[in-house]
Amino acid sequence: MDDANRTYREAEETTKEAWRNRDGEDLADKVGNLGDDIRKGLGNAGDEVREGLDEAGDRTDDRVDDVARRS
Repeated sequence: MDDANRTYREAEETTKEAWRNRDGEDLADKVGNLGDDIRKGLGNAGDEVREGLDEAGDRTDDRVDDVARRS
């Protein structure tokens, strides 16, 4: 799912940038493109954090299950 989200964000950003540049690039276009870059980066970072937390939770569950079986 994260790869699909990243691909979507990249396509969305590219489309917006192309739309903004259709009549030449001005300061507002540059600001808009920068905002899109930041949003995409934060979204991807959030996906990576969520994935890491999910993996850590899975490892913790496995350890708890191991301890419970030994008891």
